[in-house]
Amino acid sequence: MKLLKNVTLYRPAYSGVCDLLIDSQRILAIDSSIDINCSALDIEIIDAKGKIACPGFIDSHFHILGGGGENGYQNRTPEVQLSQLTTAGVTTVCGLLGTDGVCRDDMALLAKARALDIEGIATYIYVGNYRLPVKTITSSIIQDLMAIDKVIGIGEIAISDHRNGAPTFEQFAHAAADARTGGLLSGKAGLVNCHVGPNEGKLEFLFRAIKETDIPITNFLPTHCGRSQGLVDQAIAFAKQGGTFDITASEDPEMAEKLTGEIPFRRILRQVLDEGLTTECVTLSSDGQGSLPRFDESGKFLGIGIGSAKSLLIGLQEAVLKEGIPLEQVLPTLTSNVARILNFPHKGALEIGKDADILLLDPTDLSIDTVIARGQTMVQNGEVKVYGTFERA
Repeated sequence: MKLLKNVTLYRPAYSGVCDLLIDSQRILAIDSSIDINCSALDIEIIDAKGKIACPGFIDSHFHILGGGGENGYQNRTPEVQLSQLTTAGVTTVCGLLGTDGVCRDDMALLAKARALDIEGIATYIYVGNYRLPVKTITSSIIQDLMAIDKVIGIGEIAISDHRNGAPTFEQFAHAAADARTGGLLSGKAGLVNCHVGPNEGKLEFLFRAIKETDIPITNFLPTHCGRSQGLVDQAIAFAKQGGTFDITASEDPEMAEKLTGEIPFRRILRQVLDEGLTTECVTLSSDGQGSLPRFDESGKFLGIGIGSAKSLLIGLQEAVLKEGIPLEQVLPTLTSNVARILNFPHKGALEIGKDADILLLDPTDLSIDTVIARGQTMVQNGEVKVYGTFERA
Protein backbone atom coordinates (compact mmCIF):
# COMPACT_ATOMS: atom_id res chain seq x y z
CA MET A 1 0.00 0.00 0.00
CA LYS A 2 1.05 3.59 -0.66
CA LEU A 3 -0.10 6.94 0.69
CA LEU A 4 0.49 9.89 -1.63
CA LYS A 5 0.47 13.07 0.43
CA ASN A 6 -0.37 16.61 -0.66
CA VAL A 7 -0.85 15.99 -4.38
CA THR A 8 -2.46 18.57 -6.64
CA LEU A 9 -5.15 16.30 -8.02
CA TYR A 10 -6.42 16.19 -11.59
CA ARG A 11 -8.97 13.37 -11.87
CA PRO A 12 -8.57 14.58 -14.83
CA ALA A 13 -10.75 17.49 -13.64
CA TYR A 14 -8.93 19.73 -11.17
CA SER A 15 -9.80 18.71 -7.59
CA GLY A 16 -7.42 20.68 -5.36
CA VAL A 17 -4.80 19.33 -2.96
CA CYS A 18 -5.53 15.84 -1.63
CA ASP A 19 -4.08 12.62 -0.22
CA LEU A 20 -4.50 9.32 -2.07
CA LEU A 21 -4.35 5.85 -0.52
CA ILE A 22 -3.78 2.96 -2.92
CA ASP A 23 -3.09 -0.77 -2.75
CA SER A 24 -1.56 -3.07 -5.36
CA GLN A 25 -4.53 -2.66 -7.67
CA ARG A 26 -6.93 0.13 -6.81
CA ILE A 27 -7.43 3.56 -5.32
CA LEU A 28 -8.79 3.01 -1.82
CA ALA A 29 -9.37 6.56 -0.57
CA ILE A 30 -9.12 10.20 -1.61
CA ASP A 31 -9.46 12.94 0.98
CA SER A 32 -8.11 16.34 1.90
CA SER A 33 -6.09 14.59 4.61
CA ILE A 34 -5.69 10.86 5.32
CA ASP A 35 -4.20 10.16 8.74
CA ILE A 36 -3.44 6.52 9.52
CA ASN A 37 -0.65 4.60 11.26
CA CYS A 38 1.47 3.87 8.19
CA SER A 39 4.25 2.07 10.05
CA ALA A 40 1.85 -0.35 11.73
CA LEU A 41 0.14 -1.15 8.43
CA ASP A 42 3.35 -1.20 6.36
CA ILE A 43 2.24 1.66 4.12
CA GLU A 44 4.80 3.53 2.03
CA ILE A 45 4.47 7.31 2.28
CA ILE A 46 5.20 9.37 -0.85
CA ASP A 47 5.47 13.09 -0.20
CA ALA A 48 4.14 14.61 -3.43
CA LYS A 49 3.77 18.19 -2.27
CA GLY A 50 3.85 20.53 -5.24
CA LYS A 51 3.41 17.67 -7.73
CA ILE A 52 0.44 17.16 -10.04
CA ALA A 53 -1.22 13.75 -9.80
CA CYS A 54 -3.16 12.61 -12.87
CA PRO A 55 -4.29 9.28 -14.37
CA GLY A 56 -1.73 7.18 -16.25
CA PHE A 57 -1.83 7.58 -20.03
CA ILE A 58 -3.76 5.07 -22.14
CA ASP A 59 -2.10 4.66 -25.55
CA SER A 60 -4.80 3.25 -27.82
CA HIS A 61 -2.60 2.71 -30.89
CA PHE A 62 0.81 1.09 -30.48
CA HIS A 63 2.83 -1.42 -32.52
CA ILE A 64 4.11 -3.30 -29.48
CA LEU A 65 5.40 -6.10 -31.72
CA GLY A 66 7.13 -3.65 -34.05
CA GLY A 67 5.93 -2.07 -37.28
CA GLY A 68 7.24 -0.66 -40.53
CA GLY A 69 8.70 -2.76 -43.31
CA GLU A 70 7.25 -0.81 -46.26
CA ASN A 71 10.75 0.14 -47.43
CA GLY A 72 12.10 -3.40 -47.22
CA TYR A 73 12.98 -6.00 -44.61
CA GLN A 74 15.71 -3.81 -43.09
CA ASN A 75 13.08 -1.24 -42.08
CA ARG A 76 11.12 -3.58 -39.82
CA THR A 77 11.07 -1.89 -36.42
CA PRO A 78 11.78 -3.74 -33.14
CA GLU A 79 9.41 -4.70 -30.35
CA VAL A 80 8.83 -2.17 -27.59
CA GLN A 81 10.44 -2.62 -24.17
CA LEU A 82 8.62 -1.96 -20.90
CA SER A 83 10.54 1.16 -19.81
CA GLN A 84 9.98 2.81 -23.20
CA LEU A 85 6.31 2.91 -22.23
CA THR A 86 6.51 3.64 -18.52
CA THR A 87 9.01 6.50 -18.81
CA ALA A 88 6.52 8.12 -21.21
CA GLY A 89 3.72 7.81 -18.66
CA VAL A 90 1.91 4.95 -20.42
CA THR A 91 0.30 2.54 -17.95
CA THR A 92 -2.14 0.95 -20.42
CA VAL A 93 -1.32 0.12 -24.05
CA CYS A 94 -3.36 -1.31 -26.93
CA GLY A 95 -1.31 -3.26 -29.45
CA LEU A 96 -2.07 -3.76 -33.14
CA LEU A 97 -0.63 -4.75 -36.50
CA GLY A 98 -0.29 -2.45 -39.51
CA THR A 99 0.78 -3.04 -43.10
CA ASP A 100 2.55 -6.29 -42.33
CA GLY A 101 0.14 -9.03 -41.33
CA VAL A 102 2.31 -11.77 -42.84
CA CYS A 103 5.66 -11.73 -41.01
CA ARG A 104 3.81 -10.63 -37.89
CA ASP A 105 0.55 -12.21 -36.77
CA ASP A 106 -2.03 -11.89 -34.04
CA MET A 107 -0.79 -14.82 -31.95
CA ALA A 108 2.62 -13.15 -31.66
CA LEU A 109 0.87 -9.85 -30.86
CA LEU A 110 -1.14 -11.54 -28.12
CA ALA A 111 2.00 -13.13 -26.67
CA LYS A 112 3.77 -9.75 -26.57
CA ALA A 113 0.77 -8.17 -24.85
CA ARG A 114 0.78 -10.90 -22.22
CA ALA A 115 4.51 -10.38 -21.66
CA LEU A 116 4.08 -6.65 -21.01
CA ASP A 117 1.15 -7.42 -18.71
CA ILE A 118 3.32 -9.76 -16.63
CA GLU A 119 6.04 -7.09 -16.49
CA GLY A 120 3.65 -4.60 -14.94
CA ILE A 121 1.32 -2.63 -17.24
CA ALA A 122 -2.18 -3.29 -18.58
CA THR A 123 -2.38 -4.45 -22.20
CA TYR A 124 -5.03 -5.11 -24.84
CA ILE A 125 -5.00 -5.85 -28.58
CA TYR A 126 -6.96 -5.42 -31.79
CA VAL A 127 -7.04 -8.38 -34.18
CA GLY A 128 -6.40 -7.91 -37.89
CA ASN A 129 -4.21 -5.50 -39.84
CA TYR A 130 -4.59 -3.03 -42.70
CA ARG A 131 -6.37 -5.44 -45.00
CA LEU A 132 -9.83 -6.96 -45.18
CA PRO A 133 -11.12 -9.57 -44.59
CA VAL A 134 -9.80 -9.56 -41.02
CA LYS A 135 -7.39 -12.34 -40.08
CA THR A 136 -8.46 -13.73 -36.73
CA ILE A 137 -6.97 -15.99 -34.07
CA THR A 138 -10.04 -18.22 -33.79
CA SER A 139 -12.60 -18.81 -36.54
CA SER A 140 -14.20 -15.35 -36.46
CA ILE A 141 -14.09 -11.78 -35.16
CA ILE A 142 -16.99 -12.51 -32.81
CA GLN A 143 -15.30 -15.59 -31.40
CA ASP A 144 -12.00 -13.71 -30.87
CA LEU A 145 -13.79 -11.06 -28.83
CA MET A 146 -15.70 -13.65 -26.80
CA ALA A 147 -12.88 -16.14 -26.21
CA ILE A 148 -9.76 -14.00 -25.80
CA ASP A 149 -9.66 -11.65 -22.84
CA LYS A 150 -7.28 -9.10 -24.35
CA VAL A 151 -9.06 -8.64 -27.70
CA ILE A 152 -11.12 -5.42 -27.65
CA GLY A 153 -11.80 -4.90 -31.36
CA ILE A 154 -10.38 -5.01 -34.87
CA GLY A 155 -7.65 -2.89 -36.41
CA GLU A 156 -5.93 -1.08 -37.65
CA ILE A 157 -8.24 -1.39 -40.67
CA ALA A 158 -6.89 0.89 -43.42
CA ILE A 159 -9.25 3.19 -45.33
CA SER A 160 -8.26 5.75 -47.96
CA ASP A 161 -4.90 4.04 -48.37
CA HIS A 162 -3.37 2.12 -51.29
CA ARG A 163 -2.03 -0.54 -48.89
CA ASN A 164 -5.46 -1.72 -47.74
CA GLY A 165 -6.14 -4.30 -50.46
CA ALA A 166 -8.94 -2.18 -51.98
CA PRO A 167 -11.80 -3.50 -49.83
CA THR A 168 -15.41 -2.93 -50.78
CA PHE A 169 -17.68 -0.96 -48.49
CA GLU A 170 -19.68 -4.14 -47.88
CA GLN A 171 -16.55 -5.93 -46.59
CA PHE A 172 -15.86 -3.01 -44.26
CA ALA A 173 -19.45 -2.88 -43.00
CA HIS A 174 -19.63 -6.64 -42.36
CA ALA A 175 -16.37 -6.59 -40.37
CA ALA A 176 -17.61 -3.62 -38.33
CA ALA A 177 -20.92 -5.36 -37.67
CA ASP A 178 -19.12 -8.47 -36.42
CA ALA A 179 -16.94 -6.33 -34.14
CA ARG A 180 -20.09 -4.68 -32.80
CA THR A 181 -21.80 -8.02 -32.11
CA GLY A 182 -18.68 -9.53 -30.56
CA GLY A 183 -18.37 -6.51 -28.32
CA LEU A 184 -21.97 -6.80 -27.14
CA LEU A 185 -21.64 -10.51 -26.39
CA SER A 186 -18.35 -10.12 -24.51
CA GLY A 187 -19.05 -6.84 -22.72
CA LYS A 188 -16.20 -5.11 -24.59
CA ALA A 189 -15.93 -2.09 -26.86
CA GLY A 190 -15.92 -4.10 -30.11
CA LEU A 191 -14.11 -1.11 -31.58
CA VAL A 192 -13.11 -0.64 -35.22
CA ASN A 193 -9.74 1.15 -35.18
CA CYS A 194 -9.48 2.79 -38.61
CA HIS A 195 -6.13 3.85 -40.06
CA VAL A 196 -7.00 6.84 -42.27
CA GLY A 197 -4.53 7.11 -45.13
CA PRO A 198 -3.65 10.12 -47.32
CA ASN A 199 -5.99 9.32 -50.22
CA GLU A 200 -8.98 11.44 -51.25
CA GLY A 201 -11.60 9.17 -49.70
CA LYS A 202 -10.77 10.35 -46.17
CA LEU A 203 -13.64 9.28 -43.85
CA GLU A 204 -16.07 8.31 -46.62
CA PHE A 205 -16.46 4.69 -45.42
CA LEU A 206 -17.27 5.89 -41.90
CA PHE A 207 -19.90 8.39 -43.01
CA ARG A 208 -21.48 5.70 -45.23
CA ALA A 209 -21.48 3.22 -42.35
CA ILE A 210 -23.28 5.70 -40.11
CA LYS A 211 -25.85 6.48 -42.81
CA GLU A 212 -26.38 3.03 -44.36
CA THR A 213 -26.04 0.65 -41.39
CA ASP A 214 -27.28 0.45 -37.82
CA ILE A 215 -23.77 0.33 -36.34
CA PRO A 216 -23.39 3.16 -33.77
CA ILE A 217 -20.84 5.85 -34.50
CA THR A 218 -19.20 5.05 -31.15
CA ASN A 219 -17.96 1.74 -32.57
CA PHE A 220 -15.51 3.56 -34.85
CA LEU A 221 -12.27 5.29 -33.95
CA PRO A 222 -10.54 6.87 -36.97
CA THR A 223 -6.87 7.61 -36.32
CA HIS A 224 -4.11 9.69 -38.00
CA CYS A 225 -6.76 12.41 -38.42
CA GLY A 226 -4.21 15.24 -38.41
CA ARG A 227 -2.70 14.41 -41.82
CA SER A 228 -4.20 17.50 -43.49
CA GLN A 229 -6.57 20.34 -42.75
CA GLY A 230 -9.18 18.72 -44.97
CA LEU A 231 -9.05 15.55 -42.90
CA VAL A 232 -9.24 17.55 -39.65
CA ASP A 233 -12.37 19.27 -40.98
CA GLN A 234 -13.96 15.88 -41.76
CA ALA A 235 -12.97 14.54 -38.34
CA ILE A 236 -14.68 17.50 -36.67
CA ALA A 237 -17.78 16.87 -38.78
CA PHE A 238 -17.61 13.24 -37.60
CA ALA A 239 -17.41 14.47 -33.99
CA LYS A 240 -20.43 16.72 -34.47
CA GLN A 241 -22.43 13.58 -35.27
CA GLY A 242 -21.36 12.06 -31.95
CA GLY A 243 -18.09 10.39 -32.92
CA THR A 244 -14.62 10.42 -31.39
CA PHE A 245 -11.49 10.79 -33.50
CA ASP A 246 -7.83 10.11 -32.76
CA ILE A 247 -4.76 12.25 -33.46
CA THR A 248 -1.28 10.76 -33.85
CA ALA A 249 1.21 12.57 -31.64
CA SER A 250 4.62 13.72 -32.90
CA GLU A 251 7.94 14.18 -31.13
CA ASP A 252 8.62 17.22 -33.36
CA PRO A 253 5.25 18.72 -34.35
CA GLU A 254 6.69 21.78 -36.11
CA MET A 255 9.01 19.72 -38.32
CA ALA A 256 6.23 17.24 -39.09
CA GLU A 257 4.01 20.10 -40.25
CA LYS A 258 6.78 21.62 -42.35
CA LEU A 259 7.68 18.40 -44.14
CA THR A 260 4.36 16.54 -44.39
CA GLY A 261 1.60 19.05 -43.67
CA GLU A 262 0.62 17.24 -40.45
CA ILE A 263 -1.47 19.59 -38.27
CA PRO A 264 -0.10 19.86 -34.70
CA PHE A 265 -2.28 18.35 -31.99
CA ARG A 266 -2.46 21.61 -30.05
CA ARG A 267 -3.93 23.44 -33.06
CA ILE A 268 -6.46 20.70 -33.70
CA LEU A 269 -7.63 20.95 -30.08
CA ARG A 270 -7.96 24.71 -30.47
CA GLN A 271 -10.03 24.25 -33.62
CA VAL A 272 -12.26 21.75 -31.83
CA LEU A 273 -12.94 24.28 -29.09
CA ASP A 274 -13.48 27.10 -31.60
CA GLU A 275 -16.07 24.90 -33.34
CA GLY A 276 -18.08 24.81 -30.11
CA LEU A 277 -17.15 21.23 -29.21
CA THR A 278 -15.42 20.00 -26.07
CA THR A 279 -12.18 18.03 -26.04
CA GLU A 280 -14.20 14.91 -25.12
CA CYS A 281 -14.41 14.05 -28.84
CA VAL A 282 -10.61 13.73 -29.25
CA THR A 283 -8.05 11.12 -28.23
CA LEU A 284 -4.27 11.21 -28.66
CA SER A 285 -2.14 8.14 -29.44
CA SER A 286 1.50 7.64 -30.38
CA ASP A 287 1.56 5.06 -33.22
CA GLY A 288 4.58 3.86 -31.25
CA GLN A 289 7.23 1.61 -32.87
CA GLY A 290 5.89 2.55 -36.30
CA SER A 291 8.59 3.53 -38.80
CA LEU A 292 9.13 7.27 -39.32
CA PRO A 293 11.33 8.83 -42.01
CA ARG A 294 13.69 11.47 -40.58
CA PHE A 295 14.81 14.63 -42.41
CA ASP A 296 16.98 17.63 -41.60
CA GLU A 297 15.73 21.22 -41.79
CA SER A 298 16.51 21.40 -45.52
CA GLY A 299 14.44 18.28 -46.16
CA LYS A 300 17.40 15.95 -46.72
CA PHE A 301 16.61 12.33 -45.85
CA LEU A 302 18.56 11.17 -42.80
CA GLY A 303 17.15 7.73 -42.23
CA ILE A 304 14.30 5.83 -40.64
CA GLY A 305 13.24 6.60 -37.09
CA ILE A 306 10.76 4.89 -34.80
CA GLY A 307 7.57 6.28 -33.33
CA SER A 308 7.75 6.73 -29.57
CA ALA A 309 5.32 6.95 -26.69
CA LYS A 310 7.24 10.08 -25.63
CA SER A 311 5.26 11.97 -28.25
CA LEU A 312 2.19 11.78 -26.00
CA LEU A 313 3.77 13.93 -23.30
CA ILE A 314 5.06 16.37 -25.92
CA GLY A 315 1.52 16.74 -27.26
CA LEU A 316 0.21 17.40 -23.75
CA GLN A 317 2.95 19.94 -22.98
CA GLU A 318 2.47 21.82 -26.23
CA ALA A 319 -1.31 22.04 -25.85
CA VAL A 320 -1.03 23.39 -22.29
CA LEU A 321 2.18 25.43 -22.33
CA LYS A 322 2.15 26.74 -25.92
CA GLU A 323 -1.52 26.84 -26.83
CA GLY A 324 -2.75 27.78 -23.35
CA ILE A 325 -5.48 25.14 -23.16
CA PRO A 326 -6.18 24.23 -19.51
CA LEU A 327 -4.61 20.98 -18.35
CA GLU A 328 -7.97 19.53 -17.29
CA GLN A 329 -9.20 19.94 -20.88
CA VAL A 330 -6.14 18.28 -22.43
CA LEU A 331 -5.70 15.36 -20.00
CA PRO A 332 -8.95 13.59 -21.04
CA THR A 333 -7.53 13.03 -24.55
CA LEU A 334 -4.96 10.70 -22.94
CA THR A 335 -7.06 9.30 -20.11
CA SER A 336 -10.83 9.45 -19.61
CA ASN A 337 -11.79 9.88 -23.29
CA VAL A 338 -9.73 6.83 -24.24
CA ALA A 339 -11.15 4.80 -21.35
CA ARG A 340 -14.67 5.71 -22.45
CA ILE A 341 -14.39 4.69 -26.10
CA LEU A 342 -12.39 1.54 -25.25
CA ASN A 343 -14.93 0.63 -22.56
CA PHE A 344 -12.41 0.53 -19.70
CA PRO A 345 -14.62 1.59 -16.74
CA HIS A 346 -11.80 0.86 -14.28
CA LYS A 347 -9.31 3.21 -15.95
CA GLY A 348 -8.84 6.79 -17.11
CA ALA A 349 -9.67 8.64 -13.88
CA LEU A 350 -8.43 8.95 -10.32
CA GLU A 351 -11.51 7.80 -8.44
CA ILE A 352 -12.07 5.42 -5.54
CA GLY A 353 -12.26 1.86 -6.85
CA LYS A 354 -10.48 2.54 -10.14
CA ASP A 355 -7.07 1.14 -11.03
CA ALA A 356 -4.07 2.68 -9.26
CA ASP A 357 -2.45 4.04 -12.44
CA ILE A 358 -1.01 7.40 -11.41
CA LEU A 359 1.46 9.92 -12.80
CA LEU A 360 3.18 12.62 -10.78
CA LEU A 361 4.08 15.60 -12.97
CA ASP A 362 6.19 18.68 -12.37
CA PRO A 363 3.78 21.66 -12.46
CA THR A 364 6.31 23.93 -14.20
CA ASP A 365 7.02 21.94 -17.37
CA LEU A 366 4.69 18.94 -16.94
CA SER A 367 7.64 16.54 -17.04
CA ILE A 368 7.15 13.09 -15.52
CA ASP A 369 8.50 12.53 -12.03
CA THR A 370 6.82 9.29 -10.95
CA VAL A 371 4.82 6.55 -12.69
CA ILE A 372 2.71 4.08 -10.73
CA ALA A 373 1.07 1.25 -12.68
CA ARG A 374 -1.44 -1.00 -10.90
CA GLY A 375 -0.03 0.21 -7.59
CA GLN A 376 3.62 -0.55 -8.43
CA THR A 377 6.17 2.26 -8.75
CA MET A 378 7.69 1.89 -12.22
CA VAL A 379 9.49 5.25 -12.38
CA GLN A 380 10.51 7.42 -9.44
CA ASN A 381 12.19 10.83 -9.53
CA GLY A 382 12.55 10.33 -13.28
CA GLU A 383 14.52 7.09 -12.87
CA VAL A 384 13.36 3.63 -13.97
CA LYS A 385 12.69 1.31 -11.05
CA VAL A 386 11.25 -1.65 -12.95
CA TYR A 387 12.77 -2.88 -16.21
CA GLY A 388 11.44 -5.39 -18.70
CA THR A 389 12.75 -8.95 -18.65
CA PHE A 390 15.43 -8.41 -21.29
CA GLU A 391 16.25 -4.75 -20.62
CA ARG A 392 19.62 -3.79 -19.20
CA ALA A 393 19.22 -1.99 -15.89
